[in-house]
Amino acid sequence: MRLILFRHGPAGERDDSVWPDDALRPLSERGIERTHAAAAGLERLEPGVRHILASPLTRAMMTAEVLAVAFPGVRVETLDALRPGGSYRQILDHLGRSADDDPTVIVGHEPELGKLAGMLAFGAPAALALKKAGACAFEFDGPPSAGAGRLAWFLPPRLLRRQAGHKHRV
Repeated sequence: MRLILFRHGPAGERDDSVWPDDALRPLSERGIERTHAAAAGLERLEPGVRHILASPLTRAMMTAEVLAVAFPGVRVETLDALRPGGSYRQILDHLGRSADDDPTVIVGHEPELGKLAGMLAFGAPAALALKKAGACAFEFDGPPSAGAGRLAWFLPPRLLRRQAGHKHRV
């Protein structure tokens, strides 16, 4: 299995007067543009994606919707364990139950997503911090499990956007 961890795109600034519930804070306009470009780069690197799991927070769901445009026919599903403070075990259990050979993208938040990357690579939540709209990919011989992942690539958003080519430069 191939698993891609993708941090949600740039969101609006935290402001309790505008977003009293931070879970509802959306991507910014520039964040949407940058995420589209990063998604196009991801599609060039990983053209076989057929499944996206996302945190239910608005900015992560918006990111998943942008990714879905780059991967026609993809299934998008929310997973509560991807919320900030979610459980790594629940994420791995879900992946183990639904694992197939198609690459899967997980859309989440920092620092949890970076700690999940560390868990997959090292078996411990040693953070491999992802920038907004940045991603990394892991390969597994079977279902994803702690310490069994082989890091295939780790790219900041500017390099993902560069993969997209000239028409998506932001």
